[in-house]
Amino acid sequence: MEATRTFKDRFFLVIKGLGMGAANKVPGVSGGVVAFVAGFYEEFIYSLQRVNKTAFKLLFNGRFKSFYRYINGRFLALLFSGMIISYFSVSKILDYFLQHYELYVWSLFFGMIIGSIYYINKDFNDWNYKSIIALSIGILLGVGISFLDPAKENDNLFFVFFCGIISVSGMTLPGFSGSFILILLGNYVLLLVDSVNALYDTFSEIITGDFSFVKNEVRLRLLKVLGVFTLGSVTGLVTFSHLLSYVLKHYKSITTASIIGFIIGSLGVVWPWKKTIFKTHDDGSLLLDSRGEKIIANYERFLPELNGETYFAFAYTILGILVVLGLEWYGQRTNKTHV
Repeated sequence: MEATRTFKDRFFLVIKGLGMGAANKVPGVSGGVVAFVAGFYEEFIYSLQRVNKTAFKLLFNGRFKSFYRYINGRFLALLFSGMIISYFSVSKILDYFLQHYELYVWSLFFGMIIGSIYYINKDFNDWNYKSIIALSIGILLGVGISFLDPAKENDNLFFVFFCGIISVSGMTLPGFSGSFILILLGNYVLLLVDSVNALYDTFSEIITGDFSFVKNEVRLRLLKVLGVFTLGSVTGLVTFSHLLSYVLKHYKSITTASIIGFIIGSLGVVWPWKKTIFKTHDDGSLLLDSRGEKIIANYERFLPELNGETYFAFAYTILGILVVLGLEWYGQRTNKTHV
């Protein structure tokens, strides 16, 4: 793979990482869908699957070049670079648009997911009773998850580790949004806002020579929570990739049908016309996170009225479909130039 990659391919791989990172941050959108549609899903899973006993043996024996080649290091490095850059750039821009143009952003994502369903389904011809059952189960799971009520926040470290494992499902399993799952588990704010802010504040203090955080019990607890969450995420990423690599190899049709089902089911989460429900205290006042922002509890969905705003939203949905078709066209053109 690496030998045939041009500079342009590598550049676009970072761009795909940007897209994947931005998608992972939005509750209801799955970075795995970006990987699937952009045509690097299987390489992503198989590369992660290479993080195994053999890889660690190479690493501990000091054979760093062999380790890097074995795990398809350049591919993973470019992709994860894009995701990290996204966290500090694209996802911040996305936050702004979600705040000011929420309906149109959700409409765009809704269209992209419809386009993704078309993209994955058009080349899938292995429909039989097994794949139809897998599709149905995928749809039911996706819809069922989107209408669950969120749990209360829980900072028990075993539960935080479990949240880490589950949160990476959006990267490895198209249609499952890790961010939305964290909202349902009650720990979205704790793990993706408060603990990340604690890390940022700690780094800022260390740079200025201030080490007073070592006496701050709340800060230390949040840093411990973030460490356990990160460990759980890495564990989940490697575990899921091994599991998915196996099922893709031995049960590709059933797995693909399930993924189509998950993505169809996730349409309920990204339905554009919804009212955001925020968490409140017993007296009805709003609960705020460490940044002073309102905390999402869930969404109340409704059917839109036909007006100018709705027609604009429809236009953004069509644009979302066209974006995916454009990615498909680019993928086909790239494949032809490599043949």
